[in-house]
Amino acid sequence: MRQYIIRRVLISLLVLLGVSMLLYALVRSMPADFVTISTSTSTRMTDEMRDALRASYGLDKSIPAGYVNWLIKALQGDLGNSLIHARPVTEVISGKIGITFGISALALLFELLIGIPLGILAARKRNTATDYTITIFVFLGISVPSFFLAALLKYWFGFYGLNILPTAGLVDARAIYNGFSIAKLLDYARHLIMPITVFTFVSMGEWLRYTRSNMIETIGSDYVRTARAKGVPEHKVIYSHAFRNTLIPIVTLLGASLPSLFSGAIITENLFGIPGMGSMLLEASQKGDVPLLMAACMFLAVCTVVGYLISDILYAVVDPRIRLS
Repeated sequence: MRQYIIRRVLISLLVLLGVSMLLYALVRSMPADFVTISTSTSTRMTDEMRDALRASYGLDKSIPAGYVNWLIKALQGDLGNSLIHARPVTEVISGKIGITFGISALALLFELLIGIPLGILAARKRNTATDYTITIFVFLGISVPSFFLAALLKYWFGFYGLNILPTAGLVDARAIYNGFSIAKLLDYARHLIMPITVFTFVSMGEWLRYTRSNMIETIGSDYVRTARAKGVPEHKVIYSHAFRNTLIPIVTLLGASLPSLFSGAIITENLFGIPGMGSMLLEASQKGDVPLLMAACMFLAVCTVVGYLISDILYAVVDPRIRLS
C-alpha cells in the first residue's frame, strides 16, 4: 500500500506539471489579455502605454518564458498577485474557498442522504410504479439545466410567486450582525435554500442511478439468494450483504466528487449572486486575470488528483479483497 501511494503521488506530480503547462498556454492564448480588456474604454490609452502595463504585469513575455517564470515562483509558494484585486492570489482564494466548500459540502450531503436511499428503494421495487416514479425523477435531475431550475425557483419563491425566499447573496443587505448569532445563521439558511436545492437536484440523479443499477445487479447474486434462503431478515440482506458491494462504485463517485465541490459552483453561484469561487473564476476568465486563473484552476486540478487517489485507497477499505500494489 505504501509503495502504491508513493508511486501514485509521483505520477500525480507529473500529471499536475503537464496540466499546468496546458492551462498556462490556454490562459495566455485568450483573444484579449487583461490590459486590453481593462483599457478598452479608455480613449487616452496609447499602444505604448498598454505595452508598458503588460511589461509591469509580466504579460510581455512569451508563453514558454512566462510559464517558466510562473512555475519557479509557484514552487517557492508565490502564486503572484491578482490583476483584478491587486492583492496576493492566496488571499483572494482563501476568502472565497470557504463559502464555496461549505455550500457544496452541504449539497453533497443532501445528495447522498436522498440519492442513495432512493436508489436502494428503486432497486427493491424494480419495475413497479415506485421504480418508474423515481426513474422519472432521475431523468429530470440529469436533464434539467441548473440555470433553468434556478430561474424557476427564483420565479416561484422569489420575485413573482410566493416571495418568501431571497434570490441573491448570503445575508440580507439591510441586516447588521455583530459576531455569530442565531438570527445570522437563520439568514444564511434562508439565502442558501435555493442554491443548495439546485446543487442537490441536478447532481442527485447520478448517485441514485449508480446505486439503483448496482443494487439490482447485487440483489440478483447467488450469495444474496442464499442469505434469503437461510432466513436472514430482508433488512440485513439489503443493507449488510447487498449494499456493501454496491459501495465500491459509490466510493469511486465520492472521490471524483471532490473537485466538483468547487467546479460545479461556477454557474449556480453566479445565478444567485454568491461571492464564492464560482463567481471569482468567472470574473477572472472574463477579465484575463492570469495569476488568479492559474491558481484557481491548479487548485481544482490538485483536488481532482487527490480525489481519485482517495477513492483508490478507499477501495481496500470497502472491499478487503482488493489489494493495491
